[in-house]
Amino acid sequence: MARYVRRPRHSFASKLRWALGGVAWGVRTQSNFVIHLAVAAAVVAAGIALRVTLVEWCVLALCTAVVLAAELFNTAIEHLARAITHEHQEEIRHALDTSAAAVLMTSAGAAMVGAAIFVHRLGLLLEWWPGA
Repeated sequence: MARYVRRPRHSFASKLRWALGGVAWGVRTQSNFVIHLAVAAAVVAAGIALRVTLVEWCVLALCTAVVLAAELFNTAIEHLARAITHEHQEEIRHALDTSAAAVLMTSAGAAMVGAAIFVHRLGLLLEWWPGA
């Protein structure tokens, strides 16, 4: 029977430093993550220009966070797969394809939400329809 070994506890500061290191590593090594960050910056700029509401900012921030997290999860799965084997295995290929599809789905969903918010705000600013 396996024996439980208690691991040392780590401080919140250490855990936060490791997490931020993961984000920094994603920025340095993952071109898709950098693209998502650039789109996030564009969303912020558009939100400011179109004067989105607090609720709209919250929705946009949540969509952005979900997409960035999905990209980081995808990257983590890719690296775990490479750590397991460099040989072609159908199961691993399906896992990689599925994690990439998750990024695609979150990105598409976020783009639809962003488009709905920004088109609505633009319509209000240009008086295409009456304000609510």
